Amino acid sequence: MIDNSIIEKLKNNLIVSCQANSIEPMYSPEALLLMAKSAIKGGAVALRAEGNLPIRLFKSFFDVPVIVLLKKDYDDSEIYITPTIKDVDSIAIAGADIIAIDATLRKRPFDQKLEDLLKRIKERYGLIAMADISTYEEAKNAENIGFDLIGTTLSGYTSYSKKSNEPDFELLEKMVKNIKTPIIMEGKINTPEQMKKAFEVGAYSVVVGSAITRPHLITESFYKLTL
Repeated sequence: MIDNSIIEKLKNNLIVSCQANSIEPMYSPEALLLMAKSAIKGGAVALRAEGNLPIRLFKSFFDVPVIVLLKKDYDDSEIYITPTIKDVDSIAIAGADIIAIDATLRKRPFDQKLEDLLKRIKERYGLIAMADISTYEEAKNAENIGFDLIGTTLSGYTSYSKKSNEPDFELLEKMVKNIKTPIIMEGKINTPEQMKKAFEVGAYSVVVGSAITRPHLITESFYKLTL
């Protein structure tokens, strides 16, 4: 049985995504740990992380919920956020509190089914399942099959979803009006004002990543204004 108190902790609060890939300056255990420590000190009530090492680091040092995904590329699918049951197993065993998976309606690797990944998360491990979606139809499907949280994470990142440099408040508003599952606003939130708007529209909680934890991108945004 899932721990609903974890979901309740997220309500009306900020989640910070602490991630870095192998070509970024912040890609090291020490940097990720300091990144997370700074986020929590600043007021984040939960973290979003990628991969097994950050889970173990964050759970060892901090008493906050950790949303975890695993990014992997497979030749037979465009899906790369926790694509398979094996990937679910890996991060569940490592200690995730919440497992985030791509819940778009695209073909999964090895023709695995979204419902089977969801069942694995909830029935085998008793963990909270978060659906990363890109459209309202995907969000509605995620609610219908039983996800505990739904995030706007992939809006603009699938070939068929709305392209914009701004947060998809239109999608958020439609979801809030028609979906009862808690909705997490994630994607392109770059200012406190945008976060405030997300809460005003009705987001359950908000994830901010690059605007807080990727200093090379923050610097680049300032640098471009000098050109």
